[in-house]
Amino acid sequence: MSTLASGVPVNAFKQAISQRVSERDFQPDSQIGLWLATGDAYVAEMVAGTGFDWLLIDGEHAPNDLRGTLAQLQAIASASSTLPANVTAPHPVVRLPTADPVLVKQYLELGVQTLLLPMIDTPEQAESMAKAMRYPPMGSRGIGCGLARSSRWNRFSNYLQEANEQVCLLVQVETVEALGNIDAIAATPGVDGVFIGPADLSASMGYLGQPAHPEVVAAIQKAVQRIAAAGKPSGILATNEAQAHQWLKAGVSFAAVGVDISLLSMAAQGLASRFKQTSAPVVSRSGY
Repeated sequence: MSTLASGVPVNAFKQAISQRVSERDFQPDSQIGLWLATGDAYVAEMVAGTGFDWLLIDGEHAPNDLRGTLAQLQAIASASSTLPANVTAPHPVVRLPTADPVLVKQYLELGVQTLLLPMIDTPEQAESMAKAMRYPPMGSRGIGCGLARSSRWNRFSNYLQEANEQVCLLVQVETVEALGNIDAIAATPGVDGVFIGPADLSASMGYLGQPAHPEVVAAIQKAVQRIAAAGKPSGILATNEAQAHQWLKAGVSFAAVGVDISLLSMAAQGLASRFKQTSAPVVSRSGY
């Protein structure tokens, strides 16, 4: 992990997704990630050594709170310090349960540099969150980092002056309303990337549980193009491998291609079925 002279970590994930947009280089430099939904630091530490570029700690649909997230951040950092030279240390991203300025402040103070905020439907919401991510005069983030892991308790001597450049705001577009506002959302200053949520988007479009429906796919393809036209990187979660490759070819800059708990469930079910007849339900591979 590279750092600034003061010790503040450089947000390599933010640099990587921004560079791909500026260079229009859609292959092969996409940032490939994995969703963490077990709520377990031991699993996070193990997964951190498997070669993913980024790991998403999910606080919206998984049992992750502030202290649980802190434990996983520490576990990922611990694993990263022992990786072999040919394995890249993953960048931790946290999805909050809701787009709330108070939660933004709390999770940034944990040392999180990249936040994914769900259900952003308007540019006004996006602007409010962009301000919540940053210190004045650019934003409205409260100053209390001397108490927090973010500045390593003031051991990062220039944290207040350098933090704004290293935070990364990803806003999640996942409704028909958001699609209608996507140009303005993407163009909002302080928004560093736009993440498309196929599961909720398909439901909003009237295709509940059908993220691969042709109309949903067409809407996502157009959204990726519009995000790129605004000069911003796009991201997506696609747990179906073929669909993940489709979105990477379409130009998304960062993609999560699996969920830890789903991988465990499918592997366990597959192993059981090879040894005995089982009536366990088939785990869906099309979404969460």
